[in-house]
Amino acid sequence: MTENKRQDSAARFECSAAANQIEIRLGGDWLLHRSFPDPGEILTAIQANPTASLVLADDQLGHWDTALLTFLKRIIDDGQGGARQFDATRLPGGVQALLDLAYAVGERAGARREANRESFLAAVGRRSLDSFGRMREGVTFLGSASLALARFVTGRARFQGSEFLLIIQDVGARAFGIVSLISFLVGMILAFVGAVQLSQFGAGIYVANLVGLAMAREMGAMMTAIIMAGRTGAAFAAQLGTMRVNEEIDALSSMGIDPMEFLVVPRMMALMLMMPLLVLYADLMGILGGMVVGVGMLDLGVFEYIEQTRRSVSLTQVNIGLVKGVVFGVLVAVAGCLRGMQCGNSSQAVGMAATSAVVTSIVLIIVTDGLFAVVLNVLGM
Repeated sequence: MTENKRQDSAARFECSAAANQIEIRLGGDWLLHRSFPDPGEILTAIQANPTASLVLADDQLGHWDTALLTFLKRIIDDGQGGARQFDATRLPGGVQALLDLAYAVGERAGARREANRESFLAAVGRRSLDSFGRMREGVTFLGSASLALARFVTGRARFQGSEFLLIIQDVGARAFGIVSLISFLVGMILAFVGAVQLSQFGAGIYVANLVGLAMAREMGAMMTAIIMAGRTGAAFAAQLGTMRVNEEIDALSSMGIDPMEFLVVPRMMALMLMMPLLVLYADLMGILGGMVVGVGMLDLGVFEYIEQTRRSVSLTQVNIGLVKGVVFGVLVAVAGCLRGMQCGNSSQAVGMAATSAVVTSIVLIIVTDGLFAVVLNVLGM
């Protein structure tokens, strides 16, 4: 709000203190886009006499807007929380009305939160309890998913068959493009790194062994799983999170349909079925990428490279990669669905759920792959 007068000058005030009264005379223009004086002199006078009342007077006050109201409210509230007595009858009517409106209703008790810094032990305890709570939710979810999966296998789970086929199509055929690109490039990188080293010893032919074993045993399953974590795990979390926000999951529960059977199990089964096929496809694309480098950089023959790969990669190595693919697929599906079911009731929570699903999936994949390495080493495989 702005009131106009003839005066056109810089904002100013004069402060004079008496026994129990502090008089403040205001003049000039008090506008937000212009500078106005520091109230330090007034605040000093108020602190010196904290029980004094304020008298606010007009001394050729010019143009003004909410800058004047902010200034006045600051000095009135200083140290008193708005309880200081003040007299604004000598100010323009518009200023008086706005001040009366500002102090018409007292501040609600507890409206202002005092800064409360959490102690170190309290922060550790709170985070520990949160971590245990999340672990308990994860274990509970895994148990419910296992029971629902058992009902699916025995034919007692309720779900939409057409939806299941669409999920299979989405996590399978539609993922071929990105899996092809990444696996082909990974195979080329492995072959190039191996070629640089092995060619120094005249053993360039063993690039085929390196690429074949690495893709079949480790990289094919791991890279496919990471791709699916970013592509499919995040999608699962976003889909279920959006359903949580729209209360569709609550609607299923109210109709007596278990969300674990209807939503989670089809996604788990789709990834479990498609991951071995994607891993096998990734192995072939990686080997093809390695062959491009081997033939183009080391002058190896195509049939020579294929034969060397066939001799070095046994069926056992391929099966290890396929088993890893199934396990990684379950991890991606569980992480994505878990974060989606835990989603809050806002659009921001959906994005956070998708991000958390990707991070959780990748961590679980790396940790599980390390456990596979230890177990296979103990078994001599």
